[in-house]
Amino acid sequence: MSCVLLSQEVICMAELYYQGHGSYRIRTEAGKVIYVDPYAGDGYDLPADLILVTHQHGDHNQIQLVANRSENCRIFTNEEALVNGNYRVLGLRWVTVTPVRAENAHHDPAVCVGYVISVDGKKIYAAGDTSKYPQMAGLRLFHLDWALFPTDGKYNMGPEEAAECAVLCGTKHAIPIHNAFGTLYDREAAERFNFPGRVLVEPGETIEL
Repeated sequence: MSCVLLSQEVICMAELYYQGHGSYRIRTEAGKVIYVDPYAGDGYDLPADLILVTHQHGDHNQIQLVANRSENCRIFTNEEALVNGNYRVLGLRWVTVTPVRAENAHHDPAVCVGYVISVDGKKIYAAGDTSKYPQMAGLRLFHLDWALFPTDGKYNMGPEEAAECAVLCGTKHAIPIHNAFGTLYDREAAERFNFPGRVLVEPGETIEL
C-alpha cells in the first residue's frame, strides 16, 4: 500500500492491483481488501474482506482462490445482487456496492451484473462482462471516478465500443481489461482503447485510486 507522511500524519492511498483477465484486487485506505471476479493471476494472499462476483462463468467465479479471508468476509455474487429482477445494494460500514445492469449476446442480464463500488470517496465501476446498452448513460448519476471495461471483442465489446461506453457513463478514468484468452493480457488490444482518461495497467501492476 502506498502511504505518504503529511504534517506528521501517515496517509495511505487506496489502490488497485490488476491480476489479469477480468480479475483485480482493491485495497482501501484503511487496509480493507476487495477481490473482484477472482480467476486469473496471483495476488490472492491478502485476507479478503469482500469478494465480488459479477456472474457465474468459470473465468469470473473462482472464489476458492481467495482462501485467506477475514473473520467477517462477505461474498457477494450476482445471485445475491440480482433477485427476481431486483438489484440489491450491499451496504457495509466501509463500502457500498450497487449492482447495475450487464448484458450482451453472450451474457443474460437476468444472471449478470456490474457493480459500482463506493469506497474512500471514490466511485469505481466494475463492468463485469457486458457491451454497450441503452441504460448505461444512467451511470453518469454516480459521477464515476474509475471504470474497468471488458474489451475482448468476442464475448464482449471490443476496445472501440468500450471507449464509447467510457464516454457514455461519464467516468474520469477507465482501464481496459479482459482483452485476451489463453493469456492474462494483450497490450496491443489495450492500446486500441482510445479514451482521454485511459489508464493502462499490466498484470502484476498496482495503481493508486
